Amino acid sequence: MKKITLLFVLAVAFCASASAQIQKGNVLIGGNLSNINLGLDDPKVFSFDITPKAAWFIQDNVALGGYVNLGIQTAKGAPTTTTYGVGALGRYYTGKDAEVLRHGRFFAEGTVGVGGTNVSDGGGKTNGLNLGVGPGFAYFVTPNIGLETLLKYNGLVGFGNQTYQSNLNLSFGFQIYLPGKSTARKVESDVR
Repeated sequence: MKKITLLFVLAVAFCASASAQIQKGNVLIGGNLSNINLGLDDPKVFSFDITPKAAWFIQDNVALGGYVNLGIQTAKGAPTTTTYGVGALGRYYTGKDAEVLRHGRFFAEGTVGVGGTNVSDGGGKTNGLNLGVGPGFAYFVTPNIGLETLLKYNGLVGFGNQTYQSNLNLSFGFQIYLPGKSTARKVESDVR
């Protein structure tokens, strides 16, 4: 009977409203699957990046966590560029009063970590401190899955034959919002 009750509580928790996903104690897992690079140095480059993310909501609308970035950039007749990064991220979601679409929320994301950009065939190489900041929008297609877009400025300062590199990225991805223990307990007490 306890297993059935637990399954019921989890099912109800997954069916919570869009604002329940960004409550204190909940967990965000997902990432950006594709990345269109609007490079400041060369605007005709297309890149593909995978950026898994995980964060924990330390209070309503505020999440802290980490990310990993792996990417490759190729263009016909141009050297190959590989990128990497690992670090911390922070997100702030706007309140319900700033809701534009019924199931959508704006957010701001900032990242800081260690990263690098290395270009083959003697191109620019920079490895060091990676900083990023930008606005985004999450649209909840289900109560626990958000599709999102993020416009983000990234700067890389460090060592190599180029000491500074920057770009502006428009990325698309998805996040899964999982209820934390406090949300599950609240749902369980509401069911009783």
